Amino acid sequence: LSERRVCRVLGQHRSTQRRLPAGRADEARLVADMIELTRQYGRYGYRRIAALLRDAGWQVNDKRVERLWRREGLKVPTKQPKKARLWLN
Repeated sequence: LSERRVCRVLGQHRSTQRRLPAGRADEARLVADMIELTRQYGRYGYRRIAALLRDAGWQVNDKRVERLWRREGLKVPTKQPKKARLWLN
């Protein structure tokens, strides 16, 4: 049977039957390396982490690292303000 006919019989749209693309096999190792670098360099964002990953031999671009960065919920800690001095020199 064709997909078109089966969907018509079931009363579903054909777009609901599309298969999701499978993830890459090296994704778990990449995320682990990303998290390790994030722990090591706490103030680095996804672009600098992507550059470090490329230096380490990974073939990734910034968009992929950003997607994984958001999926893992990683954030760069906010900078603490410097305390004001009470005396002038």
